[in-house]
Amino acid sequence: MGRRKNKGRNVSGVLLLDKPQGGSSNHALQRVKRLFGAAKAGHTGSLDPLATGMLPVCFGEATKISAFLLDADKRYHLECQLGVNTTTGDAEGEVIDTQDVSAITERDVKQVLPYFLGEIDQVPPMYSAIKHNGERLYKLARKGIEVERKARQVTIYEIDFISLQWQQQGDQQRLILELEVHCSKGTYVRTLVEDIASRLNCGAHITSLRRLSVGPYDGNMLTIEQLEALAEQGEEALDSCLQPVDSGVSHWPDVHLSSDAAFYVQQGQAVMVPQAPTQGWVRIYDQEHFLGLGEIQDDGMVAPRRMIKQCA
Repeated sequence: MGRRKNKGRNVSGVLLLDKPQGGSSNHALQRVKRLFGAAKAGHTGSLDPLATGMLPVCFGEATKISAFLLDADKRYHLECQLGVNTTTGDAEGEVIDTQDVSAITERDVKQVLPYFLGEIDQVPPMYSAIKHNGERLYKLARKGIEVERKARQVTIYEIDFISLQWQQQGDQQRLILELEVHCSKGTYVRTLVEDIASRLNCGAHITSLRRLSVGPYDGNMLTIEQLEALAEQGEEALDSCLQPVDSGVSHWPDVHLSSDAAFYVQQGQAVMVPQAPTQGWVRIYDQEHFLGLGEIQDDGMVAPRRMIKQCA
């Protein structure tokens, strides 16, 4: 029985989608995939339904770099309410505890933030996609089941204090802390906020979360509404907003091959490249095009690892 062919057109590149609030990252991905009429697409790291912001979507050959974007550092802007714990660590959960935070000051917050810089251990929240015995933790949490989770090491590069202020909501006053966080992959911002609050002897939950950047991508996001307007102008207008396939690894060193060396690399053979880096991953180019990703072997030769069938 022959393989079923993908429906859709072969388009390659990276879209910097500004994910809207509400709905899953996969739902946003499917909407964008339909707009482009793309045969192949995938996103590079889920955002919670509450969260908005940077969601890189890889089309076609760009899916070959998506794993490296999953591993990339992220930057977030967040607001959290101090003095209120919820089941999920965000505004979508049920309130399970409250504390008096009237005495907490800006100075108090600024004193505790440095404790969370650098490499820290985080216990993943129950409301997360991590699996326990084959089942997602959030599914267990919805059943009222809590299991022990192993702490994971993550890195917090920066925590920028923006503001601490009381806000009126109905007939209640809320103490809202606003921060910007630059962190490594695997960081649970909800857990970070709860841990910061614990240092302040209170609870907290996320009320607003926006991802500002992923790896080399910082800004130039497009909303689904903007993409819908572009779609009315045709495929060329849509494709013009895609980042090149190699943009996600633009910070990697590059090697440029002669026509002969490019031929052998495209046949899957390692080649010697003068003045190439001595280790690690590299971007491979011929005289005109991006060919794919390679890795420096122990003998100094460049071995092809993920080659691109068509260049964008």
